[in-house]
Amino acid sequence: MIMEQYEFENEVKQSQLNTLKYDGIIMKIINFFTIILVTGSTIGMAEVSITIYNNDLALVHESREFNFPKGIGEVRFTDVAARIIPTSVHFSSQNAVLLEQNYEYDLVSSQKLLEKYVDQQVELFTDNDKLFYGKLLSASNGIVIEEKDGSIRSLSQSKIFNIHFPNLPDGLITQPTLVWVTQSQNGGKGVGEASYLTRGISWETEYVVVLAEGEKSLDMSGWVNITNNSGATYNDAKIKLMAGDVNIESKHRRDRPLRSAGNMALVASAPNFEEKSFYEYHLYTLKRNSTIAENQVKQISLFPSAEVTHVNKEYRYEWYNQRRGNGNKVFVTLVFENDKSNNLEIPLPKGLIHVYKADSDGSTEFIGEDKIDHTPRKEEIRVSTGNAFDIVGERKKLDSRREELKNKSVTIEKYEIRIRNRKDENIEVIVGEQIYGEWEMLDATRGWKKKSANLVEWTVNVKPDEDRIITYSVQIVRKHRKNR
Repeated sequence: MIMEQYEFENEVKQSQLNTLKYDGIIMKIINFFTIILVTGSTIGMAEVSITIYNNDLALVHESREFNFPKGIGEVRFTDVAARIIPTSVHFSSQNAVLLEQNYEYDLVSSQKLLEKYVDQQVELFTDNDKLFYGKLLSASNGIVIEEKDGSIRSLSQSKIFNIHFPNLPDGLITQPTLVWVTQSQNGGKGVGEASYLTRGISWETEYVVVLAEGEKSLDMSGWVNITNNSGATYNDAKIKLMAGDVNIESKHRRDRPLRSAGNMALVASAPNFEEKSFYEYHLYTLKRNSTIAENQVKQISLFPSAEVTHVNKEYRYEWYNQRRGNGNKVFVTLVFENDKSNNLEIPLPKGLIHVYKADSDGSTEFIGEDKIDHTPRKEEIRVSTGNAFDIVGERKKLDSRREELKNKSVTIEKYEIRIRNRKDENIEVIVGEQIYGEWEMLDATRGWKKKSANLVEWTVNVKPDEDRIITYSVQIVRKHRKNR
């Protein structure tokens, strides 16, 4: 029994080794054809620039030198992104006119080669160097060939060491390619410019905030994360980032790809980007060229660390806005202005903010994170870090009376809200209540303010171990809808 298990394991290992050998032979064949096909009509590259948007989209602009055929001929534009939107391509050149465009993306693979050779003659070598020659009948779930004598032979792909293909079948290419039909009066070398949209590449901003020990100031830095899963590498490219909510039609939308677990490049210097308004958005241009590799996450510093000197810590109790049905939590939010007094006053792209706090021993500890939307200069930034441990809110409905009239109902409700402070310092808590309908405050604890049509607020000072109580009575009128 042990010997049988040993032989079985050896057979599995040998099968895996044979598969690797088989794939290796195929890759050698593919690489051979790659060398042949890349030497097409593109003979040089002058410049690459890429503008990346927040929503899995980028605009690629390339200027290349071509060898245009005289009269009407074919030009091949290789090394384009695998996730290109073909209908978005724009081409211009002073040396030629574009008549027709075809996007070819049927790429070479071992399985594609086999499928293309169905009903054709192939040579197969097994792991023991035995040769089989015949017409390929099937390449799925094993290989089936018809030999010279008409007999049929079925072979396992794991046992095949080498397959000989006489040539590369028509229609298979080694990389996504735009094939252009151009018309040129004189032909010869000339510069052509092409731009296209591609999916699979996006950028996002992440901020790091370190709150000072006294919680009155903080240091803030911003990082740009560029994720490239578009199927192309952009060498020595001019990089621009467009911040804003750019409208994208649904046919061009795709689920956002997972972040690549592959190569991550970290680039840190300051300041790296030049910012300017562009249409109704903001454009951030990297001051130097950089390479964005395929399947890479590149991190670049957006701006140097800024010392924010005026920070408020806000405690807020909103029963109507509690999560998971727990009405006792008091939210904690850091609030500061994006202005010159805080060494900012720059348009901040939307992104995730990671918040740390400096400890007395010199270390920093993570205390929460939040997302901010695109924030113009001179606007308020609010970062919610979590719920307060030592502050408790409680809300009760003390009374409710309802009277039905002919075309409306009148309800009188009474509420009690308690704020308990178990900290060893004085605190200030904002208590917010939502009231819907046509309402009138009948009686309430002093200090309430109507913040909007449906929102009232109190600002309550609570001493250590103090229990502060807010009560209010409100009359709400709701009109009945007429039956149609």
